[in-house]
Amino acid sequence: MDAAPDLHEAAQLLASPPRDLVAVSYNIHKAVGSDGRRQPERILDVLDEIGADIAVLQEADRRFGIRHSVLPVPLLAARGWRAVPFDCSGISLGWHGNAVLVRNGVVPLRYRRIRLPAIEPRGAVLADLGVGPGTLRVAGMHLDLSGLQRRNQAEAVLQHLAAAPGDPPTLVMGDLNCWRADEPSLRALSARLRPLPLPASFPARLPIGRLDRIFASADLSVRDFGVHASATARIASDHLPVWVQLGLGLS
Repeated sequence: MDAAPDLHEAAQLLASPPRDLVAVSYNIHKAVGSDGRRQPERILDVLDEIGADIAVLQEADRRFGIRHSVLPVPLLAARGWRAVPFDCSGISLGWHGNAVLVRNGVVPLRYRRIRLPAIEPRGAVLADLGVGPGTLRVAGMHLDLSGLQRRNQAEAVLQHLAAAPGDPPTLVMGDLNCWRADEPSLRALSARLRPLPLPASFPARLPIGRLDRIFASADLSVRDFGVHASATARIASDHLPVWVQLGLGLS
């Protein structure tokens, strides 16, 4: 599924792009923190701490039933965020819990949902985002607990990237559920994209696992990257967010 927003709205949003771009990947655990409380405001507080312009989220919707968003749309709007509309119902924020939020002059140009091979329902999302005169392609995913499935899912995302029109600078981000550095899914992604050597991000209170990953195409200007480990981030979710700061040499 490919779609695009209203062109007049897009032109208005592109009028004031950020000078640099900060993109975040964050498994928000359905907005339930390490204290057991569901407080979506804390998730947005963490994104504000980072200064994020793009947020690629996992577990952004309830898992069962009609999959209500755990981040209310009025709250997002009040905090300056817009969701890429992967879900047409207006109930869910994303697709199988994967969502992309944008602000600060970043506008969705094209977007699609990706079905992933899995025993339980899994998906990924792909969006081309306009930033000033350029385009950034972003893929977000939350891979399976099974190693074999993770490899197949990573390959499926790469196939969709290769088939998508154009060849803009690309970020691939998400919770890959990979505990070992030699995982086939990581090798598959690293063969096509540059893996950023991020520290551990899970569990949030005392991170030991590098489950949250960012991969960048060679044509992206990566200025900085890291794991955000503030006091709020350590309690807002069971994962810490990972982030990358990009120069705006987008094509």
